[in-house]
Amino acid sequence: MTEADDTYQTIEAPAEGLFKDKGSKFIGYAYPLANEEEVKQYIAELRELHPKARHYCWAYRLSPDRTVFRVNDDGEPSGSAGKPILNTLLSNNLTNILVVVVRYFGGTLLGVPGLINAYKQATQEAIHAATTVEKTVNEVYRIDFDYLQMNDVMKVMKDDNVRILNQQFDNQCSLKFMVRKALSEFILGKLEKVEGIGVECIETV
Repeated sequence: MTEADDTYQTIEAPAEGLFKDKGSKFIGYAYPLANEEEVKQYIAELRELHPKARHYCWAYRLSPDRTVFRVNDDGEPSGSAGKPILNTLLSNNLTNILVVVVRYFGGTLLGVPGLINAYKQATQEAIHAATTVEKTVNEVYRIDFDYLQMNDVMKVMKDDNVRILNQQFDNQCSLKFMVRKALSEFILGKLEKVEGIGVECIETV
């Protein structure tokens, strides 16, 4: 894997955008997203903030490989709200992001093409207002080793500026570290040369 392959685009902080059409207001809210549990929290906050709104439609993408996603039309005609929001995230190549579009009905029906356009534009406005950032895909490893191997292990950590998350030193030692995915094979290759250690990948973040 090259260093270019282990990056993804997301947004740095929450942002908001507005689109109006025939009296209806579509307010787009974009949030950086760490996990699916946060979705309910953000939607609950928006329902409280906009108790008189008619719809709270949303879509999100998660994971660095962009494979986790969900959409919700919240009462709008099927495919007219959540999908245009998701498609806008796709076209902007963003992941780990949630966009909720809050709609205030203006009294005039927009039809499905009009709704698709409105939800797309509101999402685009929110994304334009956000700061896009590039992040790296990282892997977290745990290694277990004997106290006698500590100097060899710590030399690898120091030489390659590996980020240590947690460490315990006793007769039996353990250490948790995070490394960029593109560099993990190189670091693991060095560690494998140290006899008597066990290495386990815990998670990808």
